[in-house]
Amino acid sequence: MKELLRNKVLTFSGSILSSGSVFIFLFTDKFYEAIENGSLWVREYFGTFYLWLGLGCVLFLLIIAISKIGRIRLGKSPPEYDRLSWIAMLYSAGMGAGILLRAVQEPVYMFLNPPIATGSAPEIISLEYTFYQWGFTAWAFYGLFALIIAYSLFVEKQDIRLSSSFKVFHSNHWGKSIDILTILTTMIGLVAAIGLGTSQIEGGISHLQSKDPGDLLTNLFLVLIICVLAFFSAWAGVNKGIKRISNWNIYITILLLLFVFVLGNIPEIISNFLNSLYHYVFDFIPLSLAGGNFDPGKQFLTDWTYYYWTFWLAWAPFTGVFIARISKGRSIRELIFGVLLIPSLGSFFWFSVFGTSAFEIIEDTGTYNNEFSNVFTSVFIFFENYPLPAVSSLVVILLLISFLVTSVDSAIFVLSMFTDKGNTEPKKKYRLVWAVLIFILCEAIIVLGHTKPDSNVLTAMQKFLIISSLPFAIFSVIITFLFSRKLLQKRN
Repeated sequence: MKELLRNKVLTFSGSILSSGSVFIFLFTDKFYEAIENGSLWVREYFGTFYLWLGLGCVLFLLIIAISKIGRIRLGKSPPEYDRLSWIAMLYSAGMGAGILLRAVQEPVYMFLNPPIATGSAPEIISLEYTFYQWGFTAWAFYGLFALIIAYSLFVEKQDIRLSSSFKVFHSNHWGKSIDILTILTTMIGLVAAIGLGTSQIEGGISHLQSKDPGDLLTNLFLVLIICVLAFFSAWAGVNKGIKRISNWNIYITILLLLFVFVLGNIPEIISNFLNSLYHYVFDFIPLSLAGGNFDPGKQFLTDWTYYYWTFWLAWAPFTGVFIARISKGRSIRELIFGVLLIPSLGSFFWFSVFGTSAFEIIEDTGTYNNEFSNVFTSVFIFFENYPLPAVSSLVVILLLISFLVTSVDSAIFVLSMFTDKGNTEPKKKYRLVWAVLIFILCEAIIVLGHTKPDSNVLTAMQKFLIISSLPFAIFSVIITFLFSRKLLQKRN
C-alpha cells in the first residue's frame, strides 16, 4: 500500500480521475454543459488540424516502412507470438466492439446521406467514406505510438513509457507530466468505448425483450461485469488471459462474417468491396484534406470525422503500447505494414458484407422507416432478416462482451506498466487499482450519458473526447518530430 501511495504518477492521475468521477456524479448537468461548449470551441479552431495530423501520420509511417529504417528488427529474438495471435490481439485491442456497433448503422447512414459528391453510386460512396473513417488513418495513430515505443523498448533498451523514449523528457518533472497525460487520455478513450459497448449490449438485450433500450441500471450492471472479467484476464497476464480471449474473438467474428456473407449477394458484396477499396485508395489524400467534392461540410465533419480522429487518438497510447509489447522480434517494416494494412482490410471487408446486405434489405422492403438508425440496436434488427435471429443476436452480445473485456484487460495491463516504472510484467496490485479506477469512471460516464432526454453515451463521449484528445494530439506532433530527429541522428 505504501508503494502505491508513494507512486506520484499513480496517485496524481488516480486523484484526477476519482475527483472527476465524483464531480460528474454530483454536478452532471453542469459538466455536460461545460463539455458541450468546450467541444464546440475545439472543433471550430482545431478541426482542420486533426485532418492534417491524420494524413501526416499515414505518410510518415509509409516513408519509414519503405526506407532502410524499415529493416531494423525490434529485438534479437524471434517473434514472441505467431502471426495469427499477433493480428488477433492487436485487432481486438484496437477496434473490437466498434465494428459491431457500427456494422450496419454507419454504412446505411452514409448510403442514405452521401457525405461527398464524387459521381459514384451511393453504395460506393457509403463504403468508401466508412473505409476512410475506419482505415489507414485510425491504424496510423496506433502504429505511430507502437513504432516509437517498440523502438525505444527493443532497440534502445528503454522501458515502455513514452517519457522514457526521448532524452528531453528524462527530467523528473517532464517525464511524470507526459506519463500522466498519456494515462488520462487513455482512460477517457477507454471509458468511451466501454460506455458505447455496454449501451449496445443493453440495446440488444432490450430488443430481444421487446422493450425500449436505455435502461440505466442494466448499463451500470454490465459495466461491473465487463470490468470484473477484464480484471481476471489482466491478472492472468498476456499469454494466459489476453491472448486466449483475443483468439476466441477473431474466430467468432469470422464465423459471424461468413454467416452473413454466404447468405448475402456474394457477387455484389465482392464488387462493392473492390470498387470502394479502389476509390478509397485513389481518393485518400483529398478525403483526408476534405477539399472540393470531398468536403462533407463542417457539421458532418464535426459529428463524424473529427469525433473518430479524437477517438483513435485517445486509444492510441494504450493500443500503441500494447502493440509494441506484443511485437518483439518483428521488423519495423512488418510492424507498420501489419498494423496499417491487415486490420484495415479486415474492417473494409466486414463493412462491405454488412453494408451491402443492409442496402439490399432496404431496397427489397421498399418501405424503410429508419430501422437501422439506432446505433445500439441496428445490428440486432439486421439479423432479424436472417435465419435463427435469436441465436445470432446472442452471439453478437457475447462477442461484444468478449471484445470489451479484451480492450479493458489490455488497458489495465498497459496502465499498470505505465505506473509500475515501465515494467512489462507489472505487479498485480497495480492491475487491481486500475481495474477499480476504470470501473468508477465508466459508471460516472454512463450516468453522464443519461443526463438529458435527448442525450446518450455516444453524444456525451463525442463531446468529451474532442476536448480531452487535443493536448495529446499536439503532443503527437512533438514526439513525431523528436523521433524523426532521433532516426536522422542515428543514420548520421
